[in-house]
Amino acid sequence: MARKPVHKWAFKPGMRASAFGWRGSAKATQRLKSASAEIRAVNRAEPVTAADGVVALAARIWPAFEHIDTSSGALGTAVRRTLDDLVPILIAAPADEKTRAKWLEQLRAAIEDDGVDYLAPISERFGEIAAYPSLMTLHADRDLALIHRAWSDWERYSHVGTATLTLSCLLEAGRYDELLALLAVKKTRLWFDDKFGAEALLRQDREDDALAYAEALLEGDRQTWGHHDICRFCEAILVRQGKADEAYRRFGPPTASGNTWLAMWRDLVRRYPDRDARALLEDLIALHGRKGKWFAAAKTATYFDIALDCAADHEAAPATLIRAARDFAIKEPAFAADLALHAIRHLLAGRGYEPSPFDIDEAVDHLMTASTRIDRRGWAIAALQRLMETTPGDDLMQRRLGQKLTELSAE
Repeated sequence: MARKPVHKWAFKPGMRASAFGWRGSAKATQRLKSASAEIRAVNRAEPVTAADGVVALAARIWPAFEHIDTSSGALGTAVRRTLDDLVPILIAAPADEKTRAKWLEQLRAAIEDDGVDYLAPISERFGEIAAYPSLMTLHADRDLALIHRAWSDWERYSHVGTATLTLSCLLEAGRYDELLALLAVKKTRLWFDDKFGAEALLRQDREDDALAYAEALLEGDRQTWGHHDICRFCEAILVRQGKADEAYRRFGPPTASGNTWLAMWRDLVRRYPDRDARALLEDLIALHGRKGKWFAAAKTATYFDIALDCAADHEAAPATLIRAARDFAIKEPAFAADLALHAIRHLLAGRGYEPSPFDIDEAVDHLMTASTRIDRRGWAIAALQRLMETTPGDDLMQRRLGQKLTELSAE
């Protein structure tokens, strides 16, 4: 019987040892994207081969990226995102015990050599990757005594690179008492390790104990590492216990996450679909302040009264308000007219990023378009005149507004 040909991975040559220099972060991130896409494509027809590709990629990450400047954190984020996407492929692959045993040895060696913990997403789910109870037990026991000795010595700090994968294997093997006993000898409590203990309690249906275990890390004046994840863990328990109001009050708005203010509101709406979305936005604004930054969220949600309140704030970006005035000049002209006036007021006050007299032109044009549609052209001109009269000085923006008023009066 002919042997099945070994798959030739295109990403391997580009992920050789020392392939990247000090400034290779962007190029390395692109290589990760290409490798991930290749593995996911293979996974559609050959899941075991794809899983083997995940192992091959993981083993190459540290040797390839060792000399890259990671101070910005961008590469670390890219690696975590890539592995978070690929680890489920490794877990789900229908591989036999012998194949998994080989993978685990390769991954363990890569984790031990990893200089900056790139492979944390694999360590954290090592027990799931093991799949077979015998493999979980093998890797849980291998460094168990070593970790216990290192963590018991409170005089000296000793890092054991395989500690996380050991905790993961103990958890997945159902050895909860041993897991909790091991964590109990640590001098410093960190969610990085203690999340396994909290999960062990949860899997034993000890929800109150798990909640107390996690909440203990939130005590104190300083925000602990993993604060956001701890809050989400506690929140999930309270929701599961039917205490959604308490969960929202304690962990809702404070843990809303996203790269933008709009994304934070959407995150909270997704987590609390039964609560009024408008009230959620108001709670976020009340908690975080900085009303001007919440304009996009309020505008997108069509809470125009809140949006106008945010637009009036000094942190609202004139350019953003001008674009919104343009977009709403036809479908919501009254709203657009007020936005244009707020933009002009901010420009006259010297606000905005690299403002230009042309911004005044654009804002006035949108104001007149919107006000004409609601038969309030005279009101708009009067409002512009009041802004001229109440703005001190004789700067470029004021002069430009004066010219626009002269043009409007001549029409």
